[in-house]
Amino acid sequence: MKSTPRRALVTGGSSGIGRCVAETLARDGCDVAIIYQGSPQDIAPVTAQIESFARRSWSRAVDVRNAEAIHGTFESIEAAWGGVDILVNNAGIVRDQVIWKMTDEQWHDVINVDLTGVFHCCRAAAPIMRKAGWGAIVNISSINGMRGKFGQTNYSAAKAGVIGLTKALAKELARFNVTVNSVAPGMIETPILASMTAEARKTAAAEILLGRIGEAQDVAETVAFLCSDRARFITGEVIRVDGGQYV
Repeated sequence: MKSTPRRALVTGGSSGIGRCVAETLARDGCDVAIIYQGSPQDIAPVTAQIESFARRSWSRAVDVRNAEAIHGTFESIEAAWGGVDILVNNAGIVRDQVIWKMTDEQWHDVINVDLTGVFHCCRAAAPIMRKAGWGAIVNISSINGMRGKFGQTNYSAAKAGVIGLTKALAKELARFNVTVNSVAPGMIETPILASMTAEARKTAAAEILLGRIGEAQDVAETVAFLCSDRARFITGEVIRVDGGQYV
């Protein structure tokens, strides 16, 4: 990171990949703001870890589906810190079901959080980064947005949409020195996987060339790289972090 600390916003940063990303960015010298869903107790360990790196933390419970709330969040961070240099769109949910049993609610819940939420945050960040003449946006997609997955038409559609959004936004923001990339994880050890049976985990691991389920840190290190000056000539890319699962 540059000598002057950069200011990052991570959505869905209270657990799993988002928490790991927030802590890794702080380790690398960023002040980190987090928006999340849950209770203050959920976020306290994360902000404590950020501050252990002598970095500033900021957190607020915000629903990414609420455009007005997202706009207000960016205004609040800008007032407190002077701007946002890095945006990591990580917030996401799953509501798995085969399409002939999928309800309208299951479809719209996933699309609204996993895709529309990304749009809301990118739209709010773009004017700030354009004015500053520098920025890095990383959108968390999924290999299932590239290949599809049984029982996940809603999730696969949302994550495919994130990839399209990423590529289009990279073209819009490039002339302002703002990079926009996507990271597409495969099977990663997160709280979402806690309900998987041992047999299901074994089946998933068998798809992975490296023979193991990934860790959140594997994703976080890739995100941190894309947010750094080391990746200053990378934009519009989708980087799989899946141990070869997509292959």
